[in-house]
Amino acid sequence: MRVVHPEFAPDASLSREEMETLQYDVAETATFRDEFDFDPESVRTGSSDDDQRELPTGKSDTGEKPIVVGVDQAFVGEKAVSAIVAARDGEVIERTHAVVETEIPYIPGLLSFREGTAILRAFEELSVEPDLAIVDGSGRIHYREAGIATHIGVMLDLPAIGVAKNLLCGKLREPIQGHLSEGERIPVLANERVSAPDGTVIGYALQSRQYDNPEKRHVNPLYVSPGHRVSAETTADLVWQLCAGYKLPEPTRRADAYADEVKETVGS
Repeated sequence: MRVVHPEFAPDASLSREEMETLQYDVAETATFRDEFDFDPESVRTGSSDDDQRELPTGKSDTGEKPIVVGVDQAFVGEKAVSAIVAARDGEVIERTHAVVETEIPYIPGLLSFREGTAILRAFEELSVEPDLAIVDGSGRIHYREAGIATHIGVMLDLPAIGVAKNLLCGKLREPIQGHLSEGERIPVLANERVSAPDGTVIGYALQSRQYDNPEKRHVNPLYVSPGHRVSAETTADLVWQLCAGYKLPEPTRRADAYADEVKETVGS
């Protein structure tokens, strides 16, 4: 894929202040509303009927199936392994990867400066044109509204969603009472730690999977947020539609497995 905004390249040689300033610029360029060419109702795992997530009430599955890519990372020593798996209606059509030496340690809020170059190089190897990227990491749920899903989505001008296992910042609209049931979601609101106005819905806590008796054994929710050209509400709908009985949505679950596969071939 062609980089549309090379001026936002995640340069690890920048100072922390310069990195944060660049993230503000990325967020200002990002679009946190639905601006894509595919029918969101057609985004499915392509698995059997028993595993399919129910579509939002009143919606039907119509239109051409879009190409959805999952993006995930693994590490071998100081090398970042970025893996991309592209699928249409759940059928894998291409896999690409890139391995890049990391230049900075993990710093909360600056993940794209550590891993972004590897991701962009993996996208360069992709021959198909994706319609949507599901990225392991945050999107708008970020101090400066520019998590790794936003940074990559804006650079490629590609609709993108961030899927994180932990809440980086913001607050839940209401506390979780006990444990959520599968499909339940709670809005994540901006607070004083986020550059968006207080109370802005910047994502959702989404319960993608749950055990029958969560009191004995439970699964924590995912924290999903728009990266670029997708709204917060549609983000939650799409991630739910892409889950197939596992905690992670299929795109990032497959990318995670592929990253581990590539990792075994990379010397430290």
